[in-house]
Amino acid sequence: MKPLAEVMRPQKLEDFIGQKKILSKGKPLYNLIINKMIPNCILYGPPGTGKTTLANIMANYVDKKFYKLNATTASVKDIQQITESLDSLLNYNGVVIYIDELQHFSKKQQQALLEFIENGRVTLIASTTENPYFAIHKAILSRCNIFQFEALSIKEIAEGLEIAIKRIINEGVEVEYSLEAIKYISEISQGDYRKAYNILELAINSQLKKVKELSIEYIESLNQSHMRADANGDEYYNLLSALQKSIRGSDADAAIHYLARLIKSGNLTAIIRRISVIAAEDIGLAHPNALTVINSGIELALKVGLPEAQIILSEMVIYLATLPKSNSAYLAIASAMSDLENKNMGDIPDHLKDTHYSGAESLGAFGYKYPHDYENNYVNQQYMPENLKNTKYYFTQKNKYEESINRYWKEVK
Repeated sequence: MKPLAEVMRPQKLEDFIGQKKILSKGKPLYNLIINKMIPNCILYGPPGTGKTTLANIMANYVDKKFYKLNATTASVKDIQQITESLDSLLNYNGVVIYIDELQHFSKKQQQALLEFIENGRVTLIASTTENPYFAIHKAILSRCNIFQFEALSIKEIAEGLEIAIKRIINEGVEVEYSLEAIKYISEISQGDYRKAYNILELAINSQLKKVKELSIEYIESLNQSHMRADANGDEYYNLLSALQKSIRGSDADAAIHYLARLIKSGNLTAIIRRISVIAAEDIGLAHPNALTVINSGIELALKVGLPEAQIILSEMVIYLATLPKSNSAYLAIASAMSDLENKNMGDIPDHLKDTHYSGAESLGAFGYKYPHDYENNYVNQQYMPENLKNTKYYFTQKNKYEESINRYWKEVK
């Protein structure tokens, strides 16, 4: 028996639910499909958002033979076997090859695809859950249009679930359900249509009584509530990004929300690495002691381990989110690194060069003024290479600590 998600897979564009940004009437992709002008394309987005379904629908609209491969098990040889049969496909105007999870093809395998899609007899439709600009070879990207899929809304999933339930009822299964139960399934599916179907199917098939009752209480008893927390995928890096941006924006509540979702993955190392960066990049010199505090917290979190470490992580995240912020250290090093790539640095000033060897003075390495011999442990001398003389990288920002050091050096210098 086919899974419900497979049974309910729409065959026509008008039955497709979701992705209105790219598939509403009048949108470019919609028009291409209707006009039977299917381009080489990459469908990118989270699991369960309709990528495979749309690929099937696209193939239905053109007079081309449709082949489906999965990059985790397929090889270039599989594609070669398909293309070798092109001349024998008398009733078809070419071939559509759909490759699911294209990112699993090696660079060499991806490059091998090029010869098959260059002449137009083979149309490539690929899908990936990872950012194609990182995961897919550039030569493939240049020959493909990229269409981004988004997680489905609760309303969209609920719409699909109601259609599925009515179909099940029409097939003779007695089902009683509440809209609240449908909404709950939609919520815990986290935008994953396939997951929603699987939960619905489990809820119906796991009941022995004749009339299947779908209630929030019964759905909860299935323990299917989950968050997408693939510690290697795009969604995980989006969560890390959201955590940092929430801390940077001083929103402790949002930061804790994203921390909880990250903890769900169990990847403690990635979390503490990002928190360490945040302490320097976003808190920085507004509160330099944050580095010491965070380092101590990290040591303790590693010593304790999950799940208890979540309390320590929570304290650190709230601490960082509520501190004053400065990115002056980040901007300084970013500017200096940029100059390394774009400017001629010139030589280190002679008086700053190492003098701990005989003959140093004869090579011009002399004249250094030792600051501690002067008042306030400071003396004016050139430190920058001549080519960068008067270049500034560090600019103080408006916070208590940096304003205090700014006042101090104005008095000294």
